[in-house]
Amino acid sequence: MTMDFVNPILEILIRLWDCITKDVNSIRNFEASLKDLENALDQLKNVSEDVKRRVELEEERQMACKKQVDSWLKRVEVIDKEVKNVLEKANQNPHRSCCFGCSNSCWSSYKLVEKVEKKLKAVEELKTQGSFDSVADILPRGAVDERPLEDTVGLNLAFEEVQRWFEDSQVKVIGIYGMGGVGKTTLLKKVNNQFLKTDYGFDLVIWVVVSKQSNVETVQEAICEKLKLPESTWKNKSEDEKAVQIFRILRPKKFVLMLDDIWKRVDLVKVGVPTLDDQRMSKVVFTTRYEDVCGYMEADKKIKIECLPREDAFTLFRKKVGMSTLNAHPSLTNLAEVVAEECKGLPLALITVGRSMANKKDPRDWDRAIKRLRKDPSKIMGMDEEVFHILKFSYDSLNGDLVKSCFIYCCIYPEDHDILIEDLLELWIGEGLLDEFDDIHEARDEGREIIGCIKAASLLENGKSEEYVKMHDVIRDMALWISGGFIAKTNRYLVLNHVGFVEVDLVTSRMKTERISLWGRSINSITEIPSCPNVLTFLARNTTIRTFPSDFLQFMPVMRVLDLSFNFHLAELPSGIGKLVELEFLNLSNTRIRELPAELKNLTKMKYLLLNATYRLEVIPRQVISSFSFLRVFKICGGSDSTSSNKPVENNVLSSGRIHLLEELESLGHINDISITISDANSVQKLLYSRKILNCLSSLCFEGLTSLELSSSSVERMRHLERLDIYYCELQHMIIHSDYYPGGYFHNLRNVYIAYCDNLLDMTWLIYAPTLELLDIAHCASMVEIVVAGVEPDLSIFRRLKILRLINVPSLT
Repeated sequence: MTMDFVNPILEILIRLWDCITKDVNSIRNFEASLKDLENALDQLKNVSEDVKRRVELEEERQMACKKQVDSWLKRVEVIDKEVKNVLEKANQNPHRSCCFGCSNSCWSSYKLVEKVEKKLKAVEELKTQGSFDSVADILPRGAVDERPLEDTVGLNLAFEEVQRWFEDSQVKVIGIYGMGGVGKTTLLKKVNNQFLKTDYGFDLVIWVVVSKQSNVETVQEAICEKLKLPESTWKNKSEDEKAVQIFRILRPKKFVLMLDDIWKRVDLVKVGVPTLDDQRMSKVVFTTRYEDVCGYMEADKKIKIECLPREDAFTLFRKKVGMSTLNAHPSLTNLAEVVAEECKGLPLALITVGRSMANKKDPRDWDRAIKRLRKDPSKIMGMDEEVFHILKFSYDSLNGDLVKSCFIYCCIYPEDHDILIEDLLELWIGEGLLDEFDDIHEARDEGREIIGCIKAASLLENGKSEEYVKMHDVIRDMALWISGGFIAKTNRYLVLNHVGFVEVDLVTSRMKTERISLWGRSINSITEIPSCPNVLTFLARNTTIRTFPSDFLQFMPVMRVLDLSFNFHLAELPSGIGKLVELEFLNLSNTRIRELPAELKNLTKMKYLLLNATYRLEVIPRQVISSFSFLRVFKICGGSDSTSSNKPVENNVLSSGRIHLLEELESLGHINDISITISDANSVQKLLYSRKILNCLSSLCFEGLTSLELSSSSVERMRHLERLDIYYCELQHMIIHSDYYPGGYFHNLRNVYIAYCDNLLDMTWLIYAPTLELLDIAHCASMVEIVVAGVEPDLSIFRRLKILRLINVPSLT
């Protein structure tokens, strides 16, 4: 019984001893435990610092710290304080080395050891939890992302217009177009950022930089990123699958899709953009260099961004240069105005040149800059990379080498020059650029389409009227740069205007020059003979040159195009012209030439001979014209004034009116374009009985006639006639004999000029010209009606009329 009592006591004592022994060992290892806790805390803090740095980096990338990471960092802060508190108490405990002291101190030490072990375990757990794969998430975007914005000088009116369209529920698609560097993207950014200030009620504004190389897929990816779609849902998916996803998300939203720099139609259906209807009120706005793209994108409204007017241009330029520079010398402001003017209002050029001139405080630097801009702008810092290369994208986008060549050819005209479209077409055809078309009229039509393509690319602008186009000076500089003049010292095009030839003896070093253009009234002589054996084209227009050096042309043996037009003092051709056996194009229009030399017979390759407005021309030797067996175009409208004496030279085709000239033209097998003035009745009859010549007429002038009667068959054969002039005639009526209802025999007659016909009563014959666009009547004292009342009551003949000009017609009722 005693053993029954002893055994339980003994068991309790053994267990108690084990417990005490364990606690005593723990207390004995107290120093080691404290050391372990300190080391663990240090390691946790290192992990925490790494995580914090990762979070900071992600936040700089506009990402947000994950909640679990933020919670972990806060727990680390808490346990750091708790551990430090424990360690502080341990260091302050006077019995930390006591194992068998008083019961109170022993018990206190035991409790402290227990805390240390507990904190050590917690620290180790937190350290393990700090291994995060990612520490931040992408921040949710707002409806619109603000975009960095350049100077918006001169864009206020365009901006206000686009704003009005955003408020118009009927406007769904907006096109912004214009030449490269003119400020289209700047305007789009200004519109984009306005959404941060004005509540239009859009759920989402999506910005996509399309660029020339983009396709449907790149547009889709930009939209997917804006919509925050996980990459796993659209990466490596087909175009159609992406379109379905985009459509599903955008369909219930009111959105704005901004497409910057598109070069061709973007198929919004393929992208996945929902149809723009009145319920959603969503909109698409885009920028492009091509006006045609506005049509392809079915824009409801479009706006062209023009170059800046002079005052705005100088304001922008002044900002880029800086007032500290401009105030450094009294003459710098005036010089800056000249430099800015050379940029012709193109913001990209103004910004680039302005930056290059910042801190240039010596007037001599500005003088040099002006010379460079006028002679070789590529030498201005930044013009090559930041201007010409950007503009060249428009050139590169032109469809085919033919269009590109036609564009480059435009630089042969002087800067800031209105280019007459018909004149440009003549040169293109004369240069052989449109040789694939045997028919001149088809070639002209193709040329007009090419002009349309170049204009659509914003590389040509409208001129002073519909008959003209214009090339911006910076675009022209870029064209010259492309042609070789600014890239290498070959300069295939050498264009000089408003300078004396004495200043341009550099021609002699340009052995690879192919085209030379001298243009300007200040050029009055050629004193240096240019040795340019490769020159194909020589233009000397609108100069005051009276004669050329006798051996001038021998230095250009392969010349194909010679244009001496609009030299009003030039009375004779350069000697030796008969040696230019490769010559195909000769333009002597608007000169004082009196005689064509017989040696022109040697130019058997001649295809184009232009003699318009050669009022002093009296002699064209017989068989000169007929020797041009390949002649395609002959023009002598306005030539050989009716008051001219027409020298009675035996072999002169002009000595008997136009009869012999018409006969020689009729003998040519390739002729298909004739412009001619007829001033006597016999020549009229010869003309009207020549089917061939009637079919070739593009421009016809009647002068000094007392009567004019045409048969319907003659009129019908004038199928290519575009212009008809009637001057100084004494007739009362121009009569067309016809048995048919007037349905229109002049198929292509667009321009009619009538002047100094004092007896003419009406112009009723115009009922045969349904395509008439311009009617100019001047100094016709007796004219009462244009079309006799009752002949065509609804005046349907004037449906295409654009211009009606009436000068001094006092009797007109």
